[in-house]
Amino acid sequence: MPLSAYHLRTSVAVSDIAAAVAFYEGKLGLPVLRSGPSATVVDGSRVYGSGGGPALNVYQSVTAGKTPATLATWYVDDIDQTVDELASAGVELVRYPGLAHDTKGITARAGGGRVAWFQDPDGNTFAIEADV
Repeated sequence: MPLSAYHLRTSVAVSDIAAAVAFYEGKLGLPVLRSGPSATVVDGSRVYGSGGGPALNVYQSVTAGKTPATLATWYVDDIDQTVDELASAGVELVRYPGLAHDTKGITARAGGGRVAWFQDPDGNTFAIEADV
């Protein structure tokens, strides 16, 4: 059976699961679906729900924050409201040189729509996008 028949979950390495829990649960408001070990770290991982099902696996690892690329994107209906909610929770948006950002930190997306980026405590990058 081809992989397209299966659900896909993003995995993100973090250096400190306690700091990650404070960020992903406290600031982003993601619900924990389950927790478990990560290699040799007891209770070193979390599976978070988003969009009605399991979406993000966060685990403690020495490889945390090693990529500058965007690891996952949330597609939202109202990017202004989502950015406002994140800002009120203490999440700072990333502003990239060479891109025009509005006062909230949102920029136009190639091909239409708008996008904003933020990072977790390890520098893992995530995006929020909207088609309008």
